[in-house]
Amino acid sequence: MGLYLNPRNDSFQQAINNPIYVDKSLLINYTNQLIGTGDNKLCVSRPRRFGKSTDANMLVAYYSKGCDSQYIFDSLKISQTDHYLKHLNKHHVIHINIQSFLSNTHNIDKMIQLLTARILNEFKQEYSITFFDETNLSLSLEDIYASTKNQFIFIIDEWDCIFREYKQDKEAQKQYLDFLRNLLKDKPYVELAYMTGILPIKKYGTHSALNMFEEISMIDPGLLPEFMGFTEAEVQDLCIQFNVSYDEMKQWYDGYHLTDEISTFSPRSVVMSLTRKEFGNYWTSTETYEALKFYIDINKDGLKDDVIKMLAGENVPVQTSSFQNDMSTFEVKDDVLTLLIHLGYLGYLKKEKQAYIPNKEVIDSFANSIKSSNWHESTKALLNSRELLEATWRQDEEAVARYIEEAHLNTSILTYNNENALAYTLSLAYITARDDYTIIREMPTGKGFADIVLIPYQDKPAMIIELKWNQEVKTAIDQIKEKKYPKGLEKYKENLLIVGISYDKKTKKHICHIEKHQ
Repeated sequence: MGLYLNPRNDSFQQAINNPIYVDKSLLINYTNQLIGTGDNKLCVSRPRRFGKSTDANMLVAYYSKGCDSQYIFDSLKISQTDHYLKHLNKHHVIHINIQSFLSNTHNIDKMIQLLTARILNEFKQEYSITFFDETNLSLSLEDIYASTKNQFIFIIDEWDCIFREYKQDKEAQKQYLDFLRNLLKDKPYVELAYMTGILPIKKYGTHSALNMFEEISMIDPGLLPEFMGFTEAEVQDLCIQFNVSYDEMKQWYDGYHLTDEISTFSPRSVVMSLTRKEFGNYWTSTETYEALKFYIDINKDGLKDDVIKMLAGENVPVQTSSFQNDMSTFEVKDDVLTLLIHLGYLGYLKKEKQAYIPNKEVIDSFANSIKSSNWHESTKALLNSRELLEATWRQDEEAVARYIEEAHLNTSILTYNNENALAYTLSLAYITARDDYTIIREMPTGKGFADIVLIPYQDKPAMIIELKWNQEVKTAIDQIKEKKYPKGLEKYKENLLIVGISYDKKTKKHICHIEKHQ
């Protein structure tokens, strides 16, 4: 056993020892089916801190001949499957974390040399054979296979760090891809290859140097959507166990709708909120706002308008096929949107081919990035959002109307030509309200659909907001009452505000009227 060849199970044991551990061991049942087949190479890409390394360490602990892990896996779900014992600690494993080698060298040539030397050093301790070329890892593995017929399971973590840290160095990227292709493609010593990263496999034009891999991603989770994050059922169980509000947890961290049936949560954020017993920005805090700001400031083809639209709760169309799977090639705005999906800043609806902002935590990240940017009117609306909410609570109608006027955004999608455009402005202006409310647009209630409803988490007043364009504000209030919109909010009838907001296209004035529901 060694660090790279047939490692121990220590890293996965540490994960199991954590007070909060979600059992994802059935992933092994899927990889077991790939061993010894022609389709035995899998690349799983998903955002940072979404459990990629934990899964890689789990596969190492399960397959590696360098340890006995039955005492770990006997209590996990994989132990209930038919072929559980057939593969348990029965395979030669090579585990490589590319990031650790890159961090030690800061050079692609030196990184490959160091990786090769370290692994070959362990080969020499394990095998009493003469290697033809000790500078070539692939040839050395062929020597081992020719002499012993030993095959290997490759577990490669952080495979894409080259493309994240050397964004502009195309030659280094190609050299690295050639190394991986030469190591893994059409090699008899490869029993299984499992790679993890944030980005899908790099494309050059329409081709990929590693086209032998099945790719699993936030764009296309294939048959593994339940392994891309914490599922709703898993988080419900955790919330019961720790006596935490599932509804609030869902608002903060859910929203990655990988299939019609499966939506996943950000794992790090769920764990941190349960550990600290409060909701906050945990996943997004692991990266600076400047990282997101850089991409949304590119503003290709009206990207800014799409971001504003998504902040207002809308979905936007996105064509993901042109994305080159790197962090520097942006021909059109769809390339930026697709990257943000892979990074976890956006969710993706595959059937509809639409992107959206998945949850409150990520909304906060966009809002903070815009505040530190140069988005003028948008920045002003976000900065005024808390004052607008507090003015609504105290029924200061003039202040509410003034703040909404100031939130009038000078973009093509938000020109005031209908009530829907006015709703965009209201959604953006009230963005801070997400700290205290679930915000629902077009909520079915009473005898119709209320334009915007704010349902409080705790002791704040519930609110029904009705919008009117080129009509009297009284018309909005009358509609709330006549169509009995408060009927759907009986729980809050003692603390419910009804808000009418109108916009006059001719005078460009907003008028607000607020009443306590009687």
